[in-house]
Amino acid sequence: MKASALLAAAMAVATGVAAAAPVHPAAQLSAPPVSMAQVQLSFAPVVKRVAPAVVNVYTRSVVQAPVNPFLNDPFFRQFFGNGLSRERVQQSLGSGVIVRSDGTIMTNNHVVQGGSDIVVALADKREFKAKLLLSDPRTDLAILKIDAHGETLPTLPFADSDKVQVGDLVLAVGDPFGVGQTVTMGIVSALARTQVSASDYQFFIQTDAAINPGNSGGALVTTDGRLAGINTSIVSNSGGSVGIGFAIPSNMVRRVLEGSGSGGLRFAWFGADGQTVTNEIARSIGLARPGGVLLKSVYPGGPAAQAGLKVGEVVLDVDGVPVDDMQALNYRIATHRPGDVSTMKVSANGQVRDIAVKLSLPPETPRMVTTIGGRNPLTGARVENLSPAAALDLQLEPTASGVAVVNPGLSIAANQGFQAGDIVRSINGQPVHNVAELQRALVQANGHWDMIIERGSQRLTLNVDG
Repeated sequence: MKASALLAAAMAVATGVAAAAPVHPAAQLSAPPVSMAQVQLSFAPVVKRVAPAVVNVYTRSVVQAPVNPFLNDPFFRQFFGNGLSRERVQQSLGSGVIVRSDGTIMTNNHVVQGGSDIVVALADKREFKAKLLLSDPRTDLAILKIDAHGETLPTLPFADSDKVQVGDLVLAVGDPFGVGQTVTMGIVSALARTQVSASDYQFFIQTDAAINPGNSGGALVTTDGRLAGINTSIVSNSGGSVGIGFAIPSNMVRRVLEGSGSGGLRFAWFGADGQTVTNEIARSIGLARPGGVLLKSVYPGGPAAQAGLKVGEVVLDVDGVPVDDMQALNYRIATHRPGDVSTMKVSANGQVRDIAVKLSLPPETPRMVTTIGGRNPLTGARVENLSPAAALDLQLEPTASGVAVVNPGLSIAANQGFQAGDIVRSINGQPVHNVAELQRALVQANGHWDMIIERGSQRLTLNVDG
């Protein structure tokens, strides 16, 4: 602030000049303070308005805990079963945000996952049993519903998370460690964090507002009282806040809420996959600087192909927002509805052009989801034939084909190291194209399995005798 402005403010206070009308806290933050009223800034009016819309979420689940630790091994369970076990109650605590006045609440999927009983406690201490409407591990979001018996509940309106900027002040509201509703303040430290691994659609707002266990599912709020994101995870060696917290942007939260109707949540499909443009890649293709997504596969007949995109071209931005990796591009696509048109800036052969891509639903083929039985390295795993729709759900390349592991479960397959998204390419030299061929090859192996598995960009081998 200029010295003259400070002097003028001081003279106004000292000489009793009438103060200007009170300014909303959000407006005060857009310019340096020039009056004592602005210096005495408080977030209390904002907190008073938003706090009633932030709730506590308690989940309770009953699990079987084996008395003998050896019974954790599926091999021993084949002989002893689960008889030597006792029930144990697991409880988890998180937060949530009322987004519709009829009692619709957004929270994190990991807060409620596996819970048999879900209880929501409002800010006024009233408790309600909640019904789980949607559980989506891809975005780590879940939707709950409570019956408020006709009462209109307070809600938190959505902000446009694309307008949030680094340096903006934000508030985090939740229930850390179960101590009760707590408000912390910080700034937006970074945007478009894509390597956090908190969900399949990795794209997060980073904040230094104190976020601790129990804040998950709570609100990240702008200074005008709008929902900027759902607090999801932290980076910490101790389990407590060290000033690195991540929130799912509100535009993704709103897309999940709006798409959770009777037809189920379906994300728009781009039909191409790519990789980050590094310095070396930028030099090799003639880009002035690294940036964008280099397309390495384009699904024939998909939205990208129909718009004229080809392998080797670089997508620089989507809807006017720069993208630097495939996670950021996928996020931009996912916030659209199928049928929307997305505009992209594309570089090819030293020329930059604008294109329009009409997004669609990914093609679906019969899933044929099967749980592998018998005695082999994949016993207990759920597998399915890959299609573009299945590949989208598993966050694989849209052109991926073959048989993928959907869920290894608590099984022999998990003990062998199989993970969701692994693609079985061959067994004992015999290529695997579908579930029927996989099952046949497992049986014909006669107790010896040499398997080739594709995991991301890696090709792994597994040799098992048994």
